[in-house]
This record gives sequence, C-alpha cells and structure tokens, in this order.
Amino acid sequence: MEAAKKEEISVEDEAVDNDVFKNCSKIAFYRRQKQQLSKKSTYRALLDSVTTDKDSTKFQIINEATKEKKPQSRGTYGISAQDSTWPRMELRGPTSKGKLPRMSATWLSRPRTLRTPWNGLHFQPVCRFSTETTLLAASLKVPLLAEVYGIEGNIFRLKINEETPLKPRYEVPDVLTSKPSTVRLLSCSGDTGSLVLADGKGNLKCHITANPFKVDLVSEEEVVMNINLLGQLYFEHLQVPLKQRTTKENEEDASVDTSQQKQEDLGLWEEKFRNFVDVKVNGPTSIGLDFSLHGFEYLYGIPQHAESHQLKNTSDGDAYRLYNLDVYGYKIYDKKGIYGSVPYLLAHKQGRTLGIFWLNSSETLVEINTEPQMGPVAAKQEVRPRTDVHWMSESGIIDVFLLIGPTPCDVFKQYSSLTGTQAMPPLFSLGYHQCRWNYEDEQDVKAVDAGFDKHDIPYDVIWLDIEHTEGKRYFTWDKKRFPNPERMQELLQNKKRKLVVISDPHIKIDPDYSVYAKAKEQGFFVRNHEGGDFEGVCWPGLSCYLDFTNPKVREWYSRLFAFSAYQGSTDILYIWNDMNEPSVFRGPEQTMQKNAIHHGNWEHRELHNIYGFYQQMATAEGLIQRSKGKERPFVLTRSFFAGSQKYGAVWTGDNRAKWSYLKISIPMLLTLNVTGISFCGADVGGFIGNPEAELLVRWYQAGAYQPFFRGHATIKTKRREPWLFGEEHTRLIREAIRERYALLPYWYSLFYRAHVASEPIMRPLWVEFPDELETFGVEDEYMLGCALLVHPVTEPKATVIDVFLPGRNEVWYDSKTFAHWEGACTVKIPVALDSIPVFQRGGSIVPIKTRIGKSTGWMTDFPYGLRVALSTKGSAVGELYLDDGHSFRYLHQKQFLHRKFSFSSGVLTNSYADKSGHYPSKCVVEQISVLGLKEQPSSVTTHSSDGNNQSVAFTYCAKTSSLSLEKLSLNIGADWEVHFK
Repeated sequence: MEAAKKEEISVEDEAVDNDVFKNCSKIAFYRRQKQQLSKKSTYRALLDSVTTDKDSTKFQIINEATKEKKPQSRGTYGISAQDSTWPRMELRGPTSKGKLPRMSATWLSRPRTLRTPWNGLHFQPVCRFSTETTLLAASLKVPLLAEVYGIEGNIFRLKINEETPLKPRYEVPDVLTSKPSTVRLLSCSGDTGSLVLADGKGNLKCHITANPFKVDLVSEEEVVMNINLLGQLYFEHLQVPLKQRTTKENEEDASVDTSQQKQEDLGLWEEKFRNFVDVKVNGPTSIGLDFSLHGFEYLYGIPQHAESHQLKNTSDGDAYRLYNLDVYGYKIYDKKGIYGSVPYLLAHKQGRTLGIFWLNSSETLVEINTEPQMGPVAAKQEVRPRTDVHWMSESGIIDVFLLIGPTPCDVFKQYSSLTGTQAMPPLFSLGYHQCRWNYEDEQDVKAVDAGFDKHDIPYDVIWLDIEHTEGKRYFTWDKKRFPNPERMQELLQNKKRKLVVISDPHIKIDPDYSVYAKAKEQGFFVRNHEGGDFEGVCWPGLSCYLDFTNPKVREWYSRLFAFSAYQGSTDILYIWNDMNEPSVFRGPEQTMQKNAIHHGNWEHRELHNIYGFYQQMATAEGLIQRSKGKERPFVLTRSFFAGSQKYGAVWTGDNRAKWSYLKISIPMLLTLNVTGISFCGADVGGFIGNPEAELLVRWYQAGAYQPFFRGHATIKTKRREPWLFGEEHTRLIREAIRERYALLPYWYSLFYRAHVASEPIMRPLWVEFPDELETFGVEDEYMLGCALLVHPVTEPKATVIDVFLPGRNEVWYDSKTFAHWEGACTVKIPVALDSIPVFQRGGSIVPIKTRIGKSTGWMTDFPYGLRVALSTKGSAVGELYLDDGHSFRYLHQKQFLHRKFSFSSGVLTNSYADKSGHYPSKCVVEQISVLGLKEQPSSVTTHSSDGNNQSVAFTYCAKTSSLSLEKLSLNIGADWEVHFK
C-alpha cells in the first residue's frame, strides 16, 4: 500500500482505450430485458383496487406471465406478507359445475422479516396448502403499485414500485426543487375494463386500460402518447440473497435457474466485465417501460453523448447509454455515455412538443424506434410516424414525468418547474476564461496575465489545474510554485480579474493531510461492500472518495471553502469540480464499483449518475456561505445530472484538437441547452492535441458565441495562448474575443431570461421556428436567444458557407455588412478567416457595449449601443437586464433594471419591462444603428421624460438601408423616445 500511496499518476494513465467501456451487449440488465420482453410479458391493472386521494390515484398491477408452480396434492408454497396484508392469489384447477376445488390454507408463521415479499423468482415457505383435488396450477401474482398524479402546468407523473418490497427501493432525492403541486384528477366514465382520469378543465385525460395494462394520454381529443403500448413494462423484484436461503428452498424453487452458465449470462447475482466482478446483494433489480409518441419523428435530449442533436433510431445498433464516465478523448458520433446524464428527452412535431423526464439515477439505456403508421381511413391514407421510446434502468423505481407542452417554451417551463432554472451567474463568468493543465507557478500566471494586456485582449479568469496543489491535495498550495497565493490573487484583483482552481472528489490517503484525516475520523468516505473505506486510484495515487450523497458531508465540505479554512484563498477565487463521475483509474469502466456503499446503505449502482451533481451542489453552497450569503458562486462541473443547472456551468469534457470535435460541439451544446443546462461550453482549441492556427481561430470564433467561453489544453500540448500563432492570427483571435465582450449586455440579458423564464440561451432553430419542418434537423447553426443566428465555420479552408435562414415572413441582416435576405431560403455566404456568418433577425433590438475593457469589471460604466433590426413590418423589440453583476441583491432587494426597447411607426422607445426593479446606473446609450430603414428620414429627435427634446445628427446609407446615430447621451435607466420623421 505504501508503494501505491507514493505512486505518481500521469496523463497516460487516463488516456484509456475505449474497449474498457461497455456496449449494450455487455450490460446484463439490458440482455435480461431483451430476452424476457421477446416472450411478451403481460401486465394487467387491477381496477377494482383503485383508490384516490387529493394528490393521486393508485391501483395495483400484476404480471400475467408470472411463472407458476406445479404442485402435487399437498405441498408447501411461499407467500409474502406485510403486517396483515396477504398477497392476491389466483388458483386455477379442474372445476365441478364451474366451481373451484375446495381448498384450505394454513399460515404456518409470519416471515421473520415482515417486509419480505414473494417475488417472481423465489417463493418463501410460510404457508401450507391442502386440497381435495389435485391442482393443475397455482399462480401467485405479485402486485406492483402504480400512482398517477396530475401536476400543475400540464404535467402527468407516473410512479410504479413494488407494493411490498423486501426493503425500500431507491427514489432519487434532491433533484426536484420542491414537492410538485398536484391537481386533482377526476374519474370520468370509462368502458368496462378501463378508467379515465381528467384534469379539472377536461382538456387533458389519462385513459388507463386494464388488460393488458396501457395508459393513453389524450390532449384535446388527440392521443399524443401511449404508455406500455408495446408491453415493455419490466420490473425485477428485490430478492433474498442466495446465501440466506435454505438448500430445501432452492431445490423446491424451480423458477430459479441456478445453472452456472445461465447465472453468468444473465448477470443475476454476479456480473463480470473484464477483470471485475459486480456482486449484487439483492439480485437483479432492473426496470423498464415504453412510450409511444404519435406523429413524432424528431426527438432531442438525453445528454451527454458526442452525437447529433436529433436522436437517432437505435433499432439496428446500441441504445443510448446514460452512465457518467471519464472518457478521455471520447469517440464522436457514439451513443456511449460520457461525463453527465440528464434522463430527459423532448419530442417535437408541427403543432406539439412533448417531454419525458425519467427520474432515475442508476445506469439507464434508451432505445428509440421510429416507424411510419397509417393514419385514419380517408379518401387518401395519411402516413404518420410513430416513435417508440424504451427506457431501461438497472435499479430504482419507475418515476416518470410526462410534459404535455404544447409549445417548446411550455415544455421548458414544465421541466424547470420540476428541476429548477439556470442559476443567475456572476457577470465575470460570461467573459473569456484562460485555462491550461497547468500554469506552472506564480510567475507563469503573472506572465500570462500580462500577455493579455500587452496584446490588448480582454479576459476575466485564469485557471489552475491539479499541479497548483501540494501533491494533489485539494485546498492546499504547492509552496514552491505558489508561495504567496494571496499576493497573486491581489495582482489579479487589481486588474478586476478572477482565479478558478480545481477541487476533485478524491482525497489523497495521507494521515497528515487534514482534509483526509477529518473525513476519515467522521466516516465521510464512500465505503466498500465489506464496510471499510472505498479506495481507488486517481491523480494523487491511492485515494478515498467523499460521500457527497450524505448531507453532513456536503455541509462539512462546504465549510472547507471558508477563508479561515482554505488558507490562501480570497473572494476572487472560484471553483472547478473535475473527475466527479466519479473517475477511478483502473476501476470498472474507470469508475467506482457498483456495490460500493453510500449514506443510507444505498449501493453506488442506485445513484451513480447523481454523484457529481451533489459535489457541485456542495461547492456552490460553500462559495455562498463564505460570503455570508451575499455573493453568487461560480462552479464548473464535468459530471452532471438533471437539475445541475441550479448550481453553475458544465463543459463537454476532454475533447480533441480536431475539426470534427469543433463541429460536434454545436449539437452537444444544443442538446444541453434544451435539457435545462444553458451555461455550457466546449474547450476552445480542443483539450487534447495541438490545433493548427486556422482551427484555433475558428474555434475562438465559435466559442465567442457559446455560453461558457474557455480556452483549455492538456499538460503535454504546446502552449497556445492567443498571441503565440503569429500577429495575424493574434488579431483574429482578439477580434473574436472582443466581439464576445461587445455582446455582454445581450448575453447577460439572455441569462436572466434563462433564470426567470426557463428560456434556453443557445437554441436549435426548431425552438424559434417550431412549425417549420426545415428547421427540425438543423444542427450546424443555431439561434443565440431570439435575435442572433450563428453559423460557425467548422471545415478547414472554407471560402463559402451555405446558411439556412428560416422564417417565411422573416428578414435577416448580416451583422457585419448589414446586407439583408428574406427568410425560408439557403444563401451562400462568402467567408474569410476574419469572420463567421452571424445574422440579426428582423424585428429584434440587441444591446451592446460600445467600448471594450480589460475585463468585464472595467466595463461597468461603459456606454451602450442599440442594434435595431426592423422586421418586414418596420418594427422591432428587445430588452436589457442590468444589476450589480455579482450579488443576490437583484433577488432579495430587487436591485436591478429591466428595460424594454421597441421600435414602431418611426419611434424608438425605452421603457420599463419590470417596474419592481430599481438599480442606479450611470450608463448611457451613445450609439443607435437602425437596419432596414427604407427611406432616409428628414429629422431625428430625442424626447426625454423631463420634456427635453433634442435634434440629433445622423448618417444614412441608402445602399444598406441603415441609419446610424452617434454621440448620444440617453440614460439607460430612464424613459425616453427617439423619433424618426
């Protein structure tokens, strides 16, 4: 062990071959479900068991295909019991005049554990039957309990669990922001064998069919979704461990196949992969359910995969896998899971958007199959697609939220009402971040910082990776490299810049390391299945892993960020959580064994995908606490889950310096945005490898128009600060970064909309143009908010780009040349290395900063400009959100400005968008550009609220139909008008 402790880990240890990761054929619960479902397992709802209360409707479901015992005339058979509730029994045998045979049952004893149920694979001998007639079969049906909820805002929730499980099954906590507000579902008249539930308005109905069990969701008399139409409901019951059963029990239970080959193939009690054996204490526990979506063939979501934005048909290949893994240099166009998991997808068609949120944090697989379906019989048969989505998870319960829309924005709001909206970030975090594994020492940091100033390139944050610590011990500093971290931060603070440092979940095993010693003493580490601390190899060598699922661990960890605890930290230091899938070198699939034990005695298999979520939660809370609740945190995480948007930003992990990775970053980020995580980005330049100068320039140009904007590179790459590629390339990178800073008012306003209204920042075209079929599959361009269309250049030596401009009644303006085009067409745009195609949508007003500072902090009082792009009707609207950029006073004291700009009938108006907010600002609007003004006005005058009217000079260009106003002084927070006559 001593040798392991001293072992140094290099980057090559992490650069693993993709063969260490499973495909679907290697996943036992997938093989079991596919094998069993091929036999058409059938469930039946017992509608005579229906109960209702103010929140839900509950009923039992039984499996008609339960294996049956073949008894003799007498025998002992197992039945479960919980208190006085005995299971439902169905006895079938020869009858006399239609009557069942006489039969008596004597209960020998209650089970030793009252919560011990019968299950489909094992009978516990607690009851003896005797009959006067030989029974042909006795089939004991194990009930599941289904719960249906109506939730405010057009949401249905379906939960299915064992009615009397051997022990509680895992239900995901902490993701939902609060207990969802329910609406009472009223029982309507149904046919025999069915139950109809409806909301109070009657527009939304849930039609439950008993045999076979099926649920139809009906909206405005249209069936939009079926549940279990394909009969893929699957539920493996918890079982008594094999070693706890008597030999006689195992001999009598013919339903358990104990053959070695069968056990290994199905992975029932042990699952082998490479050199690892996963021992399953409670046997197989997987679940599954199918959903059929009528008329839908475009599906999106379920990040994270290096895949296209539109989800692909999986019928001829692997399913999409949701299992958080550290995949260094991941393959692109691959359905294997990488760093994060959001088990939520959206389906879209003209006139309707739906969402399915599968709340399960165990390993999950999603199959998608789209097929044409014939519509109702008519003069001409209509072919409508139907897409079937099959969810399978290794453990837990079925807990699914069905978001009925009907619009994309409705679905975004429905999802955020459950999991929360994007956190409002501090303004500095929207600037440019400079990172490398690793900046060597304080002098290196100082030199890089000075390099940005020397080359007149703005930036806000410099980052330090694992080498800044003392031997990879987080919350420490390498005293030789960083002897005076406070002084280094003071240098940055004087330039109004920030520092981000890394803090991973693994803790070096070292009794002299206080973080390890205190966590060890208090039992704060994840345990192995034998009860000791789980130990795995990561950057420090042999390490233990903090159990962030434990609220006490999170509370303790949060306190480590206090200035008194984290020596050398200041209030400009922020945090980066990496390796938190969790990454375990040389572990199964580079992660933690599934039978490791967490708080509450839950196995790691139950909550694997939510581990990183909890670390980011604790980190964000720690940064808030250190400021006594006054300052907003900034935390970047690599691993994430549904709801991670509440705590900060994510990025796409260890990408490569290749054109194909630049290209795939766009659909990856679009997918994150539509699933609630707007603050996201990809490492500019590619983390692994050395980008050529052209690729680096193109990546900066793309990154400037993506929410999280960071340059990053691994330790063995060549240095690539923006000024190291020659004067011309430095100029191009400078221009890209400066364009980002010019647009900061627009970016900040978009983040506010994401925070309060759940609107994604980086939007696929179908979100803004939901009824235009041509937009549904586009993923090489996107909308930034509702005003800007961006088409990054992702091919080398490109001279012309085909850009699709959507909207049949739209007009689009080139943001550089002001040339304009009508929508609903593809245009060829010439490109040189100095720009990428960016268009402003007619009808929009975009606020900008007219001057650029060294960082966001320098630009607080810099003047604004307005870019007004007129629609085909000669109108435009826009908004600006403004606050102090760092505190929670916008929330608690309503210290903010929210202004609305509108242009109509030749008048540009600045007015309140939200009168509840007040924030003093010295800023003025000094420039206004109007695009699409077809005639030169005779005069332009400003009208302020105090009655002061002034005539202003203007410049009009007939060739581009654009007008420019300069040297204005219109207060951004005051009401005023500009009249064009």
